[in-house]
Amino acid sequence: MRPDAKPMGTARTSAERAAEKVLAGVEQWRGRELSYAPVSGGLQNSNWRVDIAGDDRAYFVKIPGAGSDAFIDRGAANEASRRAGEIGIGPELVLFDAEQGVEVIEFLEGYRACTNGDLKRPEISHEIVALYRRLNAAEPLTLTKTVLDMIDEHRDQAAELGVTLPPSWAAIAQGYTAARAALTASGLDLVPCHNDPMPGNFLISPGGPMRMVDFEFASNNERAYELAVMTTEMFYDEDLVAELVEDFYGAASYSLLSRVHVCGALADVKWGLWGVVNSRLNAGAGGWSFDYHKYGLWKLARARMRMADPRWGLWLARL
Repeated sequence: MRPDAKPMGTARTSAERAAEKVLAGVEQWRGRELSYAPVSGGLQNSNWRVDIAGDDRAYFVKIPGAGSDAFIDRGAANEASRRAGEIGIGPELVLFDAEQGVEVIEFLEGYRACTNGDLKRPEISHEIVALYRRLNAAEPLTLTKTVLDMIDEHRDQAAELGVTLPPSWAAIAQGYTAARAALTASGLDLVPCHNDPMPGNFLISPGGPMRMVDFEFASNNERAYELAVMTTEMFYDEDLVAELVEDFYGAASYSLLSRVHVCGALADVKWGLWGVVNSRLNAGAGGWSFDYHKYGLWKLARARMRMADPRWGLWLARL
């Protein structure tokens, strides 16, 4: 047994008791000798490594956090995760409990999650683009949910929860309305997308191929958004953005660059609203240990800054 692992029946914390309850309910594992250990990195989920006596591989078990279903379609996430495993860009999906949303995938030995520092290396960014291109070329997913749908959903959630948006929201909403109209008029290029470039969602190993995990936000979406949400999240300069656009599309025309810049602003609107909504859901004792309010306001401020760029109108015109 690994030194950090616990055998079933020895839980001491509420998280461990919850994990044991879930593991005991996995029919395929009943009657077998299990040990488990926490895996760090999840904001809204409880993640565990599970080892089974006599089995030649370990498993990664993801248990949904309370309240996370307000944003995540577990069935759609399962479909995308399974698809990624089938096309070789993600680990194999072993089983999925549709009722509880619990997902079990193979544990990738020898891999580690990327960090912000890793994604500042251009070669890592290009590896991610290669994964995106393979996913985008796959068969469509059942769920179509564009960045426009996401923004509208979070805006409605904010209104329902009585979330107070920053004074700049009126200007952001005006910019969003213009971008929505321009992007819709240009025609959305819908492909399967991962939609969540948090560095920890990309796994690397010396000499091994990069793998992608966590498909909780996956859907058919505008192709440009897939790249834009990463370039925006990681503060890439315009030279690197142009380089990645060429790698992603095979060309870096002004129209494609404009599309990525506009979708980058929309990414900040989407994740900004997501942050302030999560802040309200997280209020009170026992919430997630992350400052969603600060994150959300910062994202919205950057969206406003992008929309104030003198080129904003030209970008919209060139979509």
